[in-house]
Amino acid sequence: MAKKKLTIEDIFDDDDFGLLDSKLKTSAVKTDEERLIDSFDEINTFFDKNQREPNKSSMSEYGLLAKLKNFRENEAQKKILKPFDRYNLLGYVEMERQTIEDIFNEEDELGLLDSDKDLDIFKFTHTPKPEDRADADFVAQRKPIKEKEFEKYEAMFQKVHKEIKEGRRKILPFTNIEKNLHVGDFYLMDGLLLYLESANLKKGEWEQKSGNRVRIEGRTRTIFENGTYSNMLYRSLGKQIQKNGKLITNTYEKIEQDLFVNTGVVKEEDIHSGWIYVLKSKSTNTQIVNIKDLYKVGFASNSVDERIKNARYEATYLFADVQKVATYKVYNRNADKLEALLHRFFGNACLDIDLFNEKGQRLNPREWFVVPFEVIEETIQLILNENIVNYEYDPVAKKIRLK
Repeated sequence: MAKKKLTIEDIFDDDDFGLLDSKLKTSAVKTDEERLIDSFDEINTFFDKNQREPNKSSMSEYGLLAKLKNFRENEAQKKILKPFDRYNLLGYVEMERQTIEDIFNEEDELGLLDSDKDLDIFKFTHTPKPEDRADADFVAQRKPIKEKEFEKYEAMFQKVHKEIKEGRRKILPFTNIEKNLHVGDFYLMDGLLLYLESANLKKGEWEQKSGNRVRIEGRTRTIFENGTYSNMLYRSLGKQIQKNGKLITNTYEKIEQDLFVNTGVVKEEDIHSGWIYVLKSKSTNTQIVNIKDLYKVGFASNSVDERIKNARYEATYLFADVQKVATYKVYNRNADKLEALLHRFFGNACLDIDLFNEKGQRLNPREWFVVPFEVIEETIQLILNENIVNYEYDPVAKKIRLK
């Protein structure tokens, strides 16, 4: 008798063990911890887009602000979320440290500690790129600071955050290591504030194919707001900030204090920071021509002539060529601070007019002051001899007077 051929239906009907049963897959249910992380990541995403914490300006932001407040007040949640805290929104968190025994006693789901793995030391299948090693070195060199010792730094970081929110400090691009990286200043790195507390800087000579070059180098002590510190080299720290960070400007009070440091006779090891310049406008605009004692005071890190060569096309120069009245060569990184202090001192004599460009757009130029030139010179001398804090400018009398 011929053997009966099996049909598809016969095969499915003969599935005693249910191996061919088709079941709809259900999506995995998220754990409480995963939902917590997702909730916190909404705040990270908001910071990515707006470069600030949420506030009470709208209902959507208010909801995120409430979540952030709750996270900050819950120590258990903070420990879970800290590894995902890209912008240090949670501040310093005391994390539990594992011992070697803890690591080996944990369940090794991936078998990473199995002794029968290929241990050939000549196989480099995952050698990191140089830039990856540099980033890892930047993190690896950080060491924790004792909680009691960190308290004074934590207060400083909180003060800086407050001053940024109040507009007393600004976040600006970090463009040049020797110009921008200074002891006593604050910086932003991957959303984390850091403070350059000290540095034993020296000038050294490096051999280059194009000829030997002199540059500054030395070890730093840098404090991070997550409760760690590092002793990285000055230039290595600068390169990391240049790559992933920003500089934080100083307050006017800090500028005044720093101006009194390292002023006086220029020494061989002093660094030329730039020029303070005083300019007079060659404008034929009647609004400007009729103003007596009108000067622009500014700062240039490079050539002043290069800075003003296109003056006639720029609103900051009143759309006109300018005449150099005086330039002051400044050393020891005080040039930009001197400019800021001069602007503040003459703030009540700032030019306040509206100009219109060829497109009819209204422009309000700054850094122009109605002040006699001899008063500007006198003010610079008062700054350098540390007496400026005792004086103020009287725009009516056009004179400097004691407070």
